[in-house]
Amino acid sequence: MEPLTVNSRLVIPAAAISFAAVRASGPGGQNVNKVSSKVELSFDAMGSPLLSPQEKERLRTLAGSALDSTGLLHVASQLTRDQSRNLDDARQKLADLLLRALFVPKVRRKTKPSKGSQRRRLDGKRKEGEKKQARKVRSDD
Repeated sequence: MEPLTVNSRLVIPAAAISFAAVRASGPGGQNVNKVSSKVELSFDAMGSPLLSPQEKERLRTLAGSALDSTGLLHVASQLTRDQSRNLDDARQKLADLLLRALFVPKVRRKTKPSKGSQRRRLDGKRKEGEKKQARKVRSDD
């Protein structure tokens, strides 16, 4: 197996990824019972020196149940009946997940409306109210 290139900064060596072929579930007739086409990849994400602590924390949030208590990240694919294509698909899923964990979200800063925009808003509300007040029929007793 070749190294997994996530982006220009992160390349996971082939030795860090292990995979196992198992029997797939679902339709497929006798083929399902005979052929191990499902692929399960494992990557020690929490023990990897390739990821920073912040990236590991984002990965922990993104991965959910794919990350076990020992820090192993498990990705499976049974998309096709071909083991090699399932391996490629599982590697792509792992790369996509790691790429999403590498993305640093932009820090949101609280803002508040300017004084001018507040004044314009209240003036507009006042004018609408005056317009509606002018529509009322006044009865002179």
